[in-house]
Amino acid sequence: MTSGLLLAAAGSIAFSGKAIIVKLGYRHGVDAVTLLMYRMLFALPMFLLMAWWAGRGKPALTRRDWLGVVGLGFSGYYLSSFLDFWGLEYITASLERLILYLNPTLVLVLGWVLFRKKISYRQGVAMAISYSGVLLVFGHEVSLAGTHVALGAFLVFSSAVTYALYLTYSGQLVQRLGSLRLAGLATSVACFFCLLQFVLLRPLDTALVPEPVLWLSVLNATACTALPVLLVMMAIERIGPGLTAQTGMIGPMSTISMGVWLLGEPFNAWIIAGTGLVVSGVFWVTRPAGRTS
Repeated sequence: MTSGLLLAAAGSIAFSGKAIIVKLGYRHGVDAVTLLMYRMLFALPMFLLMAWWAGRGKPALTRRDWLGVVGLGFSGYYLSSFLDFWGLEYITASLERLILYLNPTLVLVLGWVLFRKKISYRQGVAMAISYSGVLLVFGHEVSLAGTHVALGAFLVFSSAVTYALYLTYSGQLVQRLGSLRLAGLATSVACFFCLLQFVLLRPLDTALVPEPVLWLSVLNATACTALPVLLVMMAIERIGPGLTAQTGMIGPMSTISMGVWLLGEPFNAWIIAGTGLVVSGVFWVTRPAGRTS
């Protein structure tokens, strides 16, 4: 139990460091397309190795499987990552993490819209609490940084929606391929789209970036991309998905702490109150019905 909790906490903290590294990269004058390209370029060998390792001795993918992998890789990892990186040009890492943390509520809403799954009264109230927390921090950030914050929040929220679509539609493929194999294949597909996007949208000489950007991208690809996937998978094996997801509540707090420490982002009563509302609301959304202790 202890080892599983430690793995889940480490994975959540590692994931949350991504926004900090992206914001540090922007200080060197690069844009979202270039920064994302380098992250995925350095992560691609690890994702290919992950897919190969998880697929040893397993049946080959059918044409239908490949179509699903490409579709999920495009939506859940490429588009979601690009929108997230782009949004971070306009908002703080703290607000970005709070918006992304709404993901379980978006999965719930998509289940209702697409499959008519019921949302309980408790879940509805919890969702309202979560979104009020995001709106609280958003309103405070708009008053400080201006209306471009709205664009950044919209982009990051769109990123959360595309990843929620991935989670919603990945169920059957996960059962056939396994979660680790699907993650490795889908992220490899996303890497290809990110590299292709750079080739199509940017002159090749823009790949010449300051050396710190390269090292930040290596750190992002390893410590904040590939490693957390493995840590979370290992945690799920030990303590299950529910407790792993609840342990992920440490993520927003770690992002806010690193944002204050490394980026000089503000930390005040508005952020504390908003974070408390978001985390408590998502906790009740993901809490199993009927659980009393």
